[in-house]
Amino acid sequence: MFKTIKQYFNKKRLKDNNYAYLFEPYEGDEYVCFDCETTGLSPKKDEIISIGAIIIKGNKIIHSKKFERFAKTKKPLNSESIKIHHIRECDIKNALDINDVITEFLEFIGNRPLVGYFLEFDCAMINKYIKQNLGITLPNKQIEVSALYYDKMIKKYPEGNIDLRFDVIMKKLSLPRLGKHDAINDVIMTSMIFLKLKNKML
Repeated sequence: MFKTIKQYFNKKRLKDNNYAYLFEPYEGDEYVCFDCETTGLSPKKDEIISIGAIIIKGNKIIHSKKFERFAKTKKPLNSESIKIHHIRECDIKNALDINDVITEFLEFIGNRPLVGYFLEFDCAMINKYIKQNLGITLPNKQIEVSALYYDKMIKKYPEGNIDLRFDVIMKKLSLPRLGKHDAINDVIMTSMIFLKLKNKML
């Protein structure tokens, strides 16, 4: 009930009816797994550097349907963030304006459910821009893979201390690590976690 009311008022705030499709009930077997690389961990202060996303259809990761965009930042990148995402100033020299990236991203995801790791943060980063431009926050259903993992593991180990670090989850599920840390590789690995949890009891 609360979610329905929240969605109602969220839709009422929509400034552009061209995006009303985001609120339509989704009927299908596709998900969008996405990840943002940012200048830091504060949705209020930091900026999006890149967004990576990929379509999951049924039980398959559709590599031909992926989204990868870089965005210009207002402030120079700091050395600490570069160490994490390995994106340099030269990599975003010819990047798009973030508002153009967000527009393309919304067209890519449509009204599909969203999948991610630390998804609340990524959605908060996206919401910062769409709230300013469209008046809304992402209405899509959101699926956090660490929550799925926790729910399965706590049933198996009721008294256990469940480690939700990404690397630990990958290792526990016997999934291969992809070498390069970037948005696309992160979403592929997160998609593998999602599919394994979705299809297999631990």
